[in-house]
Amino acid sequence: MNKKEIEEIIRNLGDISKSIEEKNVLVTGGAGFLGSWICEVLVEQGAKVICLDNLVSGLKSNVSSMRDRANFKFVQHDVTQPIFFDETIDVVMHLASRASPFEFEKYPIQILKANTLGIWVALGIAKKHNARFLYTSTSEIYGDAKEIPTTEEYRGNVNPIGPRSCYDEAKRCGESYVIAYKMQHGLDTRIARIFNTYGPRMRAEGVYGRVIPRFVEQALSNKPITIFGDGSQTRSFCFVTDQVEGLLKLAFSERAEGEVVNIGSDKEITILELAKLVKNLSLKKKALPKKNYAESSSEMEFHPLPEDDPLRRKPDISKAKKLLDWEPKVNLEEGLRRMIEWFEAKK
Repeated sequence: MNKKEIEEIIRNLGDISKSIEEKNVLVTGGAGFLGSWICEVLVEQGAKVICLDNLVSGLKSNVSSMRDRANFKFVQHDVTQPIFFDETIDVVMHLASRASPFEFEKYPIQILKANTLGIWVALGIAKKHNARFLYTSTSEIYGDAKEIPTTEEYRGNVNPIGPRSCYDEAKRCGESYVIAYKMQHGLDTRIARIFNTYGPRMRAEGVYGRVIPRFVEQALSNKPITIFGDGSQTRSFCFVTDQVEGLLKLAFSERAEGEVVNIGSDKEITILELAKLVKNLSLKKKALPKKNYAESSSEMEFHPLPEDDPLRRKPDISKAKKLLDWEPKVNLEEGLRRMIEWFEAKK
C-alpha cells in the first residue's frame, strides 16, 4: 500500500517534484510517522536524504525499505546534541519531537529540549550550509482557540503552566527561534502549523497512541473505545498523503520563503462521531478488500477530559490553497478505510 500512496503524493506534487531532484536534505525525526513518509518521497524523487533520529519514538522499521538505497543515509543521534556534516545540505526539515498527548506528562523535558535545543542545533546546521529551513510546528500553538476556523494570524490561547505547556510553549519557542534566525542571519525559513494527521505507521500503543490509531486498534480488537469527556470536542483530521504533500510543497516552493502556513483538513468532526465512524467501518467487511475482519462489538467507554484539552480544532486553510495550491484530497472515511487495512495487514 505504501508504494501506491508514495506515487500518489509524487503525482500530486506536480512541478514541485522537479525542485526535489538532486537536493541534499536533512530530515530530523526522519524515522517517525511523518518523517519516514517524507524521507521515502524524497528518496523516490532522487534527493539525497540524511535521516536523523534517536529512535525514542521513531522506529527503524519505518525506514528499513530505504536502508540499501544509495541516496539514503540513517544517522542515529539526539538532535539536542550538536552534530556536524561534511556533506552539503540544501534543505533542513526539522520534525524531531515527541507529539502524543500521552507523552506530555511522561516526557515533558525531552519535548521541551527537542523544540528548543533541538531546533537551535538544526538551525545552526542550516546556517552553516546556507540551507533552506522548514519547521513543523503545530496547531497546539493556538491552544484552546477562540477563533474558529483558526487563521495563521491568531495569536493563541495557551496555558503556559498547564500539562500541555511542554509541547505548546516549546513549539511557540521553536517558531521564535526560526524567526530570529531569519531576521538575524537571513535564513530562508518556512513554518508549517500541522493539524491532526493520521495514517499508516502511526503508533497506537501506550504513550504513543493518538486518537485514530487507538480507536482503530480498539475497534478491531473488540476492546472498549475510550473517549475523553463526553466526546463533543472536535478535531479536523488530515490523511498522511495530504499532509506530506502540503509539507513538501511548503518546503520546496520558491514562493513560500518566510511564510507560516496551516496544513490540515478543514472538515470538523466530534470525537464521538469519529468513534462511531471507526466502529462502523470496522463492521463493513464489504467496504474493505479483506474478508477476515472480526465484527466489532466495542462499546463506548467515557473517561474524564484531560486538563486544557482544546474544545474545537479547525484550521482556516485559505492561505495554503492560495500560496501552495494545496488542499486535502482524501476524505475521512476513505482515509480511515486505508488505516484499517494497514492495521489488519500488520496482524
